[in-house]
Amino acid sequence: MRAVRSTRVLPAAVAAAALLLAGCSSGGGPSDSSAGSVSGSEGGAAQGRDARPLEPLPAAIPADLSSYYAQKLGWQPCDEEFECTTFKVPLDYADPGGGDMTLSAVRKPAGGGVPAQGSLLLNPGGPGGSAIEYLEGSVNSFDPGLRAAYNLVGLDPRGVGRSSPVTCLDGPQMDAFTATDMTPDDQSEISALVTADKAFAAGCQKQSGSFLGNVSTVESARDMDVLRALLGDDKLHFLGKSYGTFLGATYAGLYPSRVGRMVLDGAIDPSLDSLAGNEAQAGGFEIAWSAFAKDCITHDDCPVGRTEQQAGEELDALLKRIDAQPLPAESGRKLTASLAVSGVIQTMYAEFLWPSLRTALTAAKAGDGTPLLKLSDSYYQRSPDGSYANLMFANTAVNCLDLPAPFADPEAVQKALPTFEKVSPHFGRDMAWMSLSCAYWPRKATGAPHTIRAAGAPPIVVVGTTRDPATPYVWAQSLATQLESGRLLTYDGDGHTAYGRRNACIDNAVNSYLLGGNAPSAGMRCAK
Repeated sequence: MRAVRSTRVLPAAVAAAALLLAGCSSGGGPSDSSAGSVSGSEGGAAQGRDARPLEPLPAAIPADLSSYYAQKLGWQPCDEEFECTTFKVPLDYADPGGGDMTLSAVRKPAGGGVPAQGSLLLNPGGPGGSAIEYLEGSVNSFDPGLRAAYNLVGLDPRGVGRSSPVTCLDGPQMDAFTATDMTPDDQSEISALVTADKAFAAGCQKQSGSFLGNVSTVESARDMDVLRALLGDDKLHFLGKSYGTFLGATYAGLYPSRVGRMVLDGAIDPSLDSLAGNEAQAGGFEIAWSAFAKDCITHDDCPVGRTEQQAGEELDALLKRIDAQPLPAESGRKLTASLAVSGVIQTMYAEFLWPSLRTALTAAKAGDGTPLLKLSDSYYQRSPDGSYANLMFANTAVNCLDLPAPFADPEAVQKALPTFEKVSPHFGRDMAWMSLSCAYWPRKATGAPHTIRAAGAPPIVVVGTTRDPATPYVWAQSLATQLESGRLLTYDGDGHTAYGRRNACIDNAVNSYLLGGNAPSAGMRCAK
């Protein structure tokens, strides 16, 4: 959660346990004027409705891209259930002759072998979440009707997973980075944080500099259109969560005439600049903490008091003690305050993780940092052998291209601290300093805040959860309003995203739409 909008990331543990799609920037723009331009001043930080619309691309496929659209996919069995393939896309859509990137995809063929609906592309969020790993790990949790009607396809976006992944730091370097104090108390700690952010950026430049400027969301959306054509589909059917909603909405904005059935769950508001978005997310996690605290105090094993206020005070006191003296863990590592906050935030994504947080806080109060450290490791996708998946590397790379940095320097962060702490007394300070990462990024942002209309597209279902910590409900309301054919489906409940979380009302509404094209009625709400 160190990237500018890293709270868009869904922890891998949540994805594995929830099984169905979850994940967490807004923004995203073209690297050239022909690539789907965002009207307005270059690099401007528009707020909300002041943002200009994303303009669609011409319907005809450009001649200089025809060779990419004419490729033949060579699907090969990659285990008992799946087929895998790779294909080429331009490194830079502004210069299709300037080199290629290789992308990887996996599919689970439809039951019976003849899909009635074509292919359904999936994205589990991030940016940085692997759609391939997601599909391979959760395919059997999908509705049987969907598995029979569609070829389910996971495409790792450029820079992610198996698709030319961004790399930055080795395991020990990443351990040091994630443990860096995120609530600096003096100039020396501020300097240490800045040094860590600069080292992270330098590592990314050293390891992946040749394509670091070409992993934006607009480019990934264009890649999806190439794959759509190679799959033989006239329309793109898509199911995405959190950041996946931004990827899907961007596709709809660029190619409205090619949109099929599209579900966007846990929506991003593309009209917000990174500062406004980060502030809103800080507030979202505060709401989630309040929900946890209210639940915690009803349990005998709650370690943080008997009232919601006591719970917050106990958390603050614990983090203060850990900041002064990191806790030992059974691995021999130390739980720092920043890692402790990562562990707490990880559990805000889903109610089924709340018991784990109660256990972890109990252990931490007793001097054992092991459970909270394990939660933090899950958030960062750190393996027991000390290696890291590329999720956080890709997360930062995409975020820093999609929107200009919210802060230029530590002084700007300090000025914003009162606002962050007001909207989130328990996490605001951490999340403000986390937002500094992109200030030192070696590539200039290519995107800007914008609205997405997707004029002429069929109904697009936007799902919003009222107490979603990472993608606040107001974002779903905003995106559904921006989209000319947006249809808002509301889940009155807790956790990040709603579909596939065992709420029959939400699941039935989404499945009915994907299978029969029956979009939920306007204003439909589902209760917890």
